[in-house]
Formats: sequence, C-alpha cells, structure tokens
Amino acid sequence: MDDRLTAALDFSNFRQTFSTQQRILKEKSEAKLTYGFNGGIFKIDKELISFVKALIDFGRETNVIILDNNNNPIVIEDLVKFQGEIMDRYFTTVNEYFDSIQKLKKARSMEKLLDL
Repeated sequence: MDDRLTAALDFSNFRQTFSTQQRILKEKSEAKLTYGFNGGIFKIDKELISFVKALIDFGRETNVIILDNNNNPIVIEDLVKFQGEIMDRYFTTVNEYFDSIQKLKKARSMEKLLDL
C-alpha cells in the first residue's frame, strides 16, 4: 500500500511541476510578444498582424496611426518595416515556444522537467 501511495504522490508532484513549467513557458512567450515601438506597447498576435496586413493592402504604408494596447495613438512611419518586425518576432517566439513545449513533453522525470 505504501508503494502505491508513494507512486501516486510522485506522479502528482510530476504533473504539478509539469503544469507549472508549462505555465512559465507560456508567460515567457507572452512577454516576448509584447513589442514596444515608438512610445507604444503592442501585443503581437494574429489580430495585429492581420490588421497591419489589411492596412498595407489598402495602400496605407507611411505615417499610419494605430492604437496601442493602452489605446494611445502611435504613428507608424513605415508600416511595411513594422510588419516585418512583428512577423519576425511572432514566428521566432512561437517556434521557440513550440520547441520548449516539445522538450517538456519528452521529460519523464522531475529532474528533466526542472532542467528545462
């Protein structure tokens, strides 16, 4: 009976640590997707990327005013350059997050979970 309780406790601790590590990775990724630009703070997400793309498609490429996360109007002088920067940051961060989650899923011991 003691061995089963010990195994259950070990598994419970492993799952709790796994969940904590997963949350930490998510928070780190969200922090990397916060982008300060020209005095404004933008959350890089699919909505921002699509909005910027739509503006470019409509021919708005220079001196465009966009509201940041705090609803402050921010002038984007070169929207194409801005788009390149947010796309690069988005895909770099998402790829790093994916790789980290895959490593986390492959960890089968507490030591390996804590080393990530």
